[in-house]
Amino acid sequence: MIISRNWLNEWIELSEISTQTIVNTLNSIGLEVDSFKSVKTPEKVVIGKVLEKTKHENSDKLNICKVDVGNEILQIVCGAKNVDKDQFVAVSLVGAVLPSGLEIKPAKLRGVESMGMICSSNELGFGKSNEGIMVLDESMGELVLGKALNTYELFNDEIIEIELTPNRGDCLSLYGIARDLSVALDLNLKELNPLKENENSVGIGRILSIKNQSDVEGFFTYKALEIKKEFKLNITIQIRLALIEAYKSNNVENLLAYATHASGVVFCAYDFHKLCKECQIDEKIILEIKTQEHGEYGVYYKDELIALAGIEQEDKFKINDESKIIIIEASYTHPQIIANAVAFYKKKNDMTYRTLRGSEPKLSLGMEYLFNECLKISTISVFSGNQQVLKENEAKIIRFFGADIDKIIGIFIDKNTLVKILRKLGFEINVVNDEQFNVKIPLHRSDITNIADIAEEIVRMIGIDNIPSNALEFKEKNRLNQVYYDYQEQKKLRLKASHNGYFESIHYVLDNEEELTRLGFKCIKNKLINPITKELNTLRSTLINHLLNAVSFNLRNSKKKIKLFECGSVFDEFSNEHTKFAMIFCGYKEEAKIANKAKPVLVDFYTFLAELKSIIGEFSLQKSEYKFLSPYEQANVYKNNICIGFIGRIHLNIENKRDLAKTYVCELDLNGLKQDFKIAKAYSKFPSISRDLSIVIPKGFEYENIKNTITKLNIEILESFRVVDLYTDENLGDFYSITINLVFRDFEKTLEDNIVLKCIEKIIKALDDEYGLKLR
Repeated sequence: MIISRNWLNEWIELSEISTQTIVNTLNSIGLEVDSFKSVKTPEKVVIGKVLEKTKHENSDKLNICKVDVGNEILQIVCGAKNVDKDQFVAVSLVGAVLPSGLEIKPAKLRGVESMGMICSSNELGFGKSNEGIMVLDESMGELVLGKALNTYELFNDEIIEIELTPNRGDCLSLYGIARDLSVALDLNLKELNPLKENENSVGIGRILSIKNQSDVEGFFTYKALEIKKEFKLNITIQIRLALIEAYKSNNVENLLAYATHASGVVFCAYDFHKLCKECQIDEKIILEIKTQEHGEYGVYYKDELIALAGIEQEDKFKINDESKIIIIEASYTHPQIIANAVAFYKKKNDMTYRTLRGSEPKLSLGMEYLFNECLKISTISVFSGNQQVLKENEAKIIRFFGADIDKIIGIFIDKNTLVKILRKLGFEINVVNDEQFNVKIPLHRSDITNIADIAEEIVRMIGIDNIPSNALEFKEKNRLNQVYYDYQEQKKLRLKASHNGYFESIHYVLDNEEELTRLGFKCIKNKLINPITKELNTLRSTLINHLLNAVSFNLRNSKKKIKLFECGSVFDEFSNEHTKFAMIFCGYKEEAKIANKAKPVLVDFYTFLAELKSIIGEFSLQKSEYKFLSPYEQANVYKNNICIGFIGRIHLNIENKRDLAKTYVCELDLNGLKQDFKIAKAYSKFPSISRDLSIVIPKGFEYENIKNTITKLNIEILESFRVVDLYTDENLGDFYSITINLVFRDFEKTLEDNIVLKCIEKIIKALDDEYGLKLR
């Protein structure tokens, strides 16, 4: 963004502020100054007037001019096409040194003496403003012959170039820069002269009408002008456009660029007669605004797209030097809409550069600035009135307390100062009470989304250097979360398993679908399109198959005792992921040694259960039916009355097919293994009494029935009970003798035999009444 100090002065009074102060202020409020320089015409360059112009006898391109420079009349040979009689021009006198290093000396051109040089803006270091020499006018001030050109503000200026971040589209104009400076320097913005239209001029409604769809949420304003005769821009506009490198060949386009750079409003111009080739001045055209496929807004005439607001304009409807009636469109589209749509269009231009970052939504500001300049040109007739489309969503409101801002910034901010800063930046503030504020975000600050952004605006204007430094106070936040706790639970489980002699085994999350199906597990319904191998062609639905294969591998390598565990993910048939913990014990219970005379016994179900208990804690068992487990040694594992998995011996057929020794496995849901907090309980100081109860039960009778019956009796002094023996012989026939050990204890006293006997009788009677079970 290029700023002319004198041009900026139209928006905010900076005559008492040094350029260095402006530069420092811009840097402090986050508008980084990339460079700044002084542009000033050299000494001995004065205002002159061409009194006479004659053709050079020996050249078709040169003219001999008589130029009045106040105190004398000079003869100057000039080759510019546009030099003419009665023009006020910039004259470099003999002795002047131009920015290019050229020193003006008396010279003869084709035999004719020349005592100076009539200059163009480019030759004086102000950029190219037209073809040929500069023609001065009173827009720069009163023209006094012989007066040094660098005494006029227009030719004694300072240029500041700012490197803006993409979120600061609001500062892509002099008005936006002035708005920020007004807060930082505690100055007021100047009020522009209101637009005063000629009461007798033709109304725009005679030639133009606007329609729009209900979902169009952008802003559109239309005005029109008629060019009666070719005109030229005044020298002020020419030089300012040259300094910002925006000078174009068409003067109306130059006016639009001038107004856009000043106000930030984006303009588009249509040739009335290109839209309606046969239309007369009193005929009306109707433009329609519609929402496009990607959310952008299209401008249509008779169902033909003539422009995409803020993106591009169709070439065949653009203005040129022959245009007479011109329709001017000012528009605003939210930058997010532009961003979503612009990727689908190849053209990138100055318009999209602005609209992507956010153009000025206050369209009336730009229109008034533009048409005030148009009214100064006698050959332009302005149509009165305008056509508008103004619809917007409810503005975003951020609610916060003053203390929240103080906490973010680190110092106390006076609330009057806070309100003053935000209001001057264009925010609307509703003060609920002394501490609570509701701030409505203006459209020109679409980058403001939360309280941190509000705090940043306050810091920018107060100045980061004005906030006292505090010692760093380092407080590490508690970052423990459920993921961490789950990891710790899993780690404890793995450590307990390893402490009990189990080695951790890790396998692919993929498995063999055929092997899983033979074991009776359901595989995922969604087949893998490109499995890495034929053997690993599906996501595993259990950890057991991999562990069985690992055991087979170890047995083939002469291992006799194999204890493995794995913790990992499995997937159900609907591809839902679950985390499981599995163990496998195969072969001998212990290694061969002197104590067992080198003849160790094979592992049994109770040994495996005992080791599982030492790893996961208390659990209970209930009946289960898994095809890959032995029907005589298997059960569902319950913890806290919830089934968390299964345990049992591998079916004999599978052991034989896979050449396995006696093998026990279990697989448990990891979520069900989370350890509860230990709760301390009171214990009795008095001794317990233990009694065994032997009962005859039919074969196939479930112990769970006996357990439930005893539990329902709710005997207070019964501390625990468990099965200690299961016996049968020929005399018992189709019955078993089951021995239950009962432990009694009282918290208040030492138990007497008769009290224990009554409790045992109560248990015997309940078993007899409910199931007909008798003592052995």
